[in-house]
Amino acid sequence: EVDSLLSELSNQTSEVHGKRTYYKGRLFNSVDVVIVFSRWGKVAAAATTAILIERYNCQEIIFTGVAGGVHHGLNVGDVVVADRLVQHDMNATPIFKRFEIPLLGVTEFSTSDCRREQLIKAANTFVSDGAGLSIMTTNEQRQKFHIANPKVVTGLAASGDKFFASKEDLDQLRNDLPECYCVEMEGAAVAQVCQEHDIPFSIVRVISDSADDSAHVDFQEFVKEIATVYSHGILELALTAALSIAFRKHEDERLPGVSEYHSEVSQSLLDA
Repeated sequence: EVDSLLSELSNQTSEVHGKRTYYKGRLFNSVDVVIVFSRWGKVAAAATTAILIERYNCQEIIFTGVAGGVHHGLNVGDVVVADRLVQHDMNATPIFKRFEIPLLGVTEFSTSDCRREQLIKAANTFVSDGAGLSIMTTNEQRQKFHIANPKVVTGLAASGDKFFASKEDLDQLRNDLPECYCVEMEGAAVAQVCQEHDIPFSIVRVISDSADDSAHVDFQEFVKEIATVYSHGILELALTAALSIAFRKHEDERLPGVSEYHSEVSQSLLDA
């Protein structure tokens, strides 16, 4: 997914920290960003997020990637724009209640309201007939992965250092977190680091499988042919729309130009 975004990154520079390459530049000629592959798992994602905040002074985090569907009715190709995240493997009972983060006193982390609405709108536009998905992929690719009439939902996403490969494990997760829409391995860790630094964050996940043993999608092929296209298309629609809104705001308030405005708000785009 990173490579697709890098093709749209102008004024590009890169640095290596902690065995990750961080790319700086202007994305879609709209906003200054730092792009990085977080690697897999909560620890890797948290470490990457901390570097983005402390070393690059990023003022917002947008995390894209794939997830397994948990909520009944979700299909391959559907999009989850999370409104809350929980660490499903956090269990410090009996000292703390199940899923509560010690010392923070919370079980869930909420995403940015404003950016979430922009991402939902962008995702709906992207998957609609005749729009980005149908333009950026072929009929053969969509049929290959059984993508038909994809939808966009918002709700709870669960994160943990576990790959769900059995129906029994998935049923247990549904029982423990009945409001959960999808499961992945990084988002809630990113969310915790962002909350502790007062940084707004957003999480966008495309469903790659049903998160149980009924899933038979080639993961690597799905990421290369489908997930990469989703991340690229949704982010382009969301960020360029935000640029337009910021421009109109500055015109109305007679503030400095939009380029100056965006140079003050460095964003980070994480991928896993």
